[in-house]
Amino acid sequence: MNKFLIEKARIFVENEIKKSTSILPVDFYFDHLVPMQKHSKKLCRILGGDFEIVLLAAWLHDIGSIIYGRKDHHITSAKIAKDFLEKENYDRKKITRVLACIKHHRQSTNLARETLEEKIIADTDAICNFDMLAGLFYATLVIEKLTSIEAARSIKKKLKNKWQRLHFKESKELIKPKYKAAMLLLKENSKLNQT
Repeated sequence: MNKFLIEKARIFVENEIKKSTSILPVDFYFDHLVPMQKHSKKLCRILGGDFEIVLLAAWLHDIGSIIYGRKDHHITSAKIAKDFLEKENYDRKKITRVLACIKHHRQSTNLARETLEEKIIADTDAICNFDMLAGLFYATLVIEKLTSIEAARSIKKKLKNKWQRLHFKESKELIKPKYKAAMLLLKENSKLNQT
């Protein structure tokens, strides 16, 4: 495993998010990217797969969101990752595998995931949503400007969708307690807001 390159990818992403031009706040690095790396490693250990491919994809999968914004970020992230990995003289076949993980990480794209590594990255991206509900509320309340009732409904729907699209029972086991707690919390919020 090329630990040096993985660390270089991490530093690249960290430096980009710290720039004043970053679309996303620095919190995103700690709230999403660090857990993404942690959960990717854990799933890779459980399921197998190429750690190097998974960890590079975990660090680089949202770089397009940081530099250009969320729209089509799976595409912009893949382009930026390709440029980064080519500059590092990374093996072309491995670049193709990392880019496939990045291009297919978004559940909303409904793109077919063929490799174990692609599925691990897609599942890990979904799992990270359960780690940081505050980030989902921030996105719905501040960025999307929804009401609190609309935000709770939107988040509940999003989390249910992510849960149903997980590829592995092991992924569900990792987040089952958080999924149940989120559904309970959002159910209670919906009831309170209806009265």
